[in-house]
Amino acid sequence: MSGTTTAAVRPRRREVSRAGAGANRWVVLVVLCVSLLLVALDATVLHVAMPSVTEDLKPGAIELLWIVDVYPLVCASLLILFGTLGDRVGRRRVLLLGYTLFGIASAAAALAPSAAALIGARALLGVGGAMIMPATLSILRAVFPDRRERALAIGIWSAVAAVGAAVGPLLGGFLLEHFWWGSVFLVNIPLMLVSLPIGRLLLPESHGDRDGPWDVLGALMAAVGLFGVVFAVKRLGGGEPAASALTVAPLVLGALLLVLFVRRQRRRTFPLVDLKMFARPAFCTAVGCIVLAMLALVGLELIAAQYLQLVLGLSPLQTGLRLLPLTLAAMAAGLAGARLLRRFGPRRMVCFGFCLTAAAVLTLTPMGGTDNAGLLLLGFLLLGFGLETTLFGAYESMLSEAPAAQAGGAAAIGETSYQLGAGIGIALLGSVMNAAYAPGLAGVPGVPASASASAGRSLGEAYEVAGRLGGSAGAALRRAARDSYVHGLHVTLLVSAGLLLLGAVMALRLPRAMQCEDADAAASVDLPAPREAERSRVSA
Repeated sequence: MSGTTTAAVRPRRREVSRAGAGANRWVVLVVLCVSLLLVALDATVLHVAMPSVTEDLKPGAIELLWIVDVYPLVCASLLILFGTLGDRVGRRRVLLLGYTLFGIASAAAALAPSAAALIGARALLGVGGAMIMPATLSILRAVFPDRRERALAIGIWSAVAAVGAAVGPLLGGFLLEHFWWGSVFLVNIPLMLVSLPIGRLLLPESHGDRDGPWDVLGALMAAVGLFGVVFAVKRLGGGEPAASALTVAPLVLGALLLVLFVRRQRRRTFPLVDLKMFARPAFCTAVGCIVLAMLALVGLELIAAQYLQLVLGLSPLQTGLRLLPLTLAAMAAGLAGARLLRRFGPRRMVCFGFCLTAAAVLTLTPMGGTDNAGLLLLGFLLLGFGLETTLFGAYESMLSEAPAAQAGGAAAIGETSYQLGAGIGIALLGSVMNAAYAPGLAGVPGVPASASASAGRSLGEAYEVAGRLGGSAGAALRRAARDSYVHGLHVTLLVSAGLLLLGAVMALRLPRAMQCEDADAAASVDLPAPREAERSRVSA
C-alpha cells in the first residue's frame, strides 16, 4: 500500500500496514546489511589482488592508480545525485538498479581483458555503489520510525560495514590462493542474484518530497564538483605536488561548481538538497564529526599498516591480523551503540568517543623500532571502539535530525562526508608524516645528497636506495630512515590527538538527550502485506 494514498484508506487498513511494518522491518534490515556488506567488501577486496592484476594486465603507472582509485572516486561523486534521485523516484527502485549495475560491473571486471576495461568496470561499480549506499540508510530511516529501534538498526548497519572492510582483504587472499584475480569480483554475482529478487519482494518502497521538477542540472553540478574536489584530495594524499596543474585545476573547478550548486539550491523553490538542514546545529555538527573521525581513522590505519610492515617487518597477513582487534572493537561499539546513546545521549556519547580515540592515539605514541604486541593490542582496541562510537553517534544524530522526506539527500551528505574525510585524512596526515620524516635523512654520513632526497620521499623508497648503496652507507641510511619514520609517526599521532580533541569540543553542540519521536510523516512508505494472523489480530 502506497503511503501517498493513505488519506483515502480506512483507519483500520492503516493499522494493518503498521503491523506489517513491525513484522518485517528486521528482515528489511538484514537485506540492507547484505547490500552494505557487498559495497564494503568491494572497497578493500582488490588491495591484495593488485600484484596479480599487475602481472596479468601489465598496466602502466597511471592505469594502476586509476584501477585502485576510480571506484571510490566515482562513488563519492555520485552519492548526492542518486541519494536525491531516490527521494524522488523511489529509494527501493534506485537500490535494485544499483544491485543490477553492481552485478554486471562485477562480471565485466572479473573478465576484463585489459587495464582500460578493468578501469571502466570499476567505474561502473562505483556507480552501483553510489546507488546502494544512500538508499540503504534512507530506507532504514523510513522503516524504523521509532528512534530507539532506529539507533539499534544503525548500530547493526555500522557493525556490518566494519566487518566488510576487514573481511575484504582476507577473502581476497583466500580466493587468490585457489583462483585467478578475477574471482575477487565474481564473488559479488551470486550474492546479487539472491539479493535482487529478495529485495524486490521484501523491501518497502519509500519516497521523499516529490513536489516540483528534479533539478538535473544541479545534480550534475554536484557530481562534477565533488569529482574534482575528491580527485584533487586523492592526488594530494598520494604525494603529488600541491602546485601541480592536475591538482589545482580540478580543485578550483570542483570548488567553484559546488559554490554555484549551493547558490542554485538556495534560489530554487524545490531544491535538490534542502540546505536548511545545515541550519540545524545538530545536523551540521554531526556532519563535521563524521569528517573529523574519518580523517583520523583512515590516515592512522594507513600509517599503522606501513609501520607494521616496514618498521617491524611483519608480512601482509600478520599486519592484517594485528589490525583485526581494531575491527572487532568497532563491531562491539556498533552493537552497543544504541544502548549507549539511550543512556548518555548524543552529546556525551560522541564526546566520549572522540576522547577515547585521542587517548588511544596517545597510548600508541611509545611505539618504536621494536615490536610491542601488548601496546598495539590495547591501542587498536581503544581506537576501534572510540572511533565507531563517534561515527555511530554522529550518523544517528545526522539521520534523525534530517526530515524524513530528505532522508536520501541526508544519507548522501553523510556518505560524502565520510569519503571526503577519508581523502583529507590521507592527504593531511600524510603531509604531516612526510614533513617530520624527510629532514631526518639529510646529512647521513656516506650517503650522497641525491640518494638522501630520493629516500626522503617514503620509507619504502629509502629501503630501496639503501639496498642499492649497500655497505655501511646503506646500513646507516636504512637505520636513519627507520628512526625518522618512527619520529614522524609520533608527530602524526600527536597531531591526530589534537584533531580528535577538537572533534570532542565540536560535539558539545549536539543535543544533550536522545529525543525519541516518530518519523516525519512526509516520507511515504509502501509496506509489505502482513500475514493472515497479523491481519486477524488487528481486525479483532
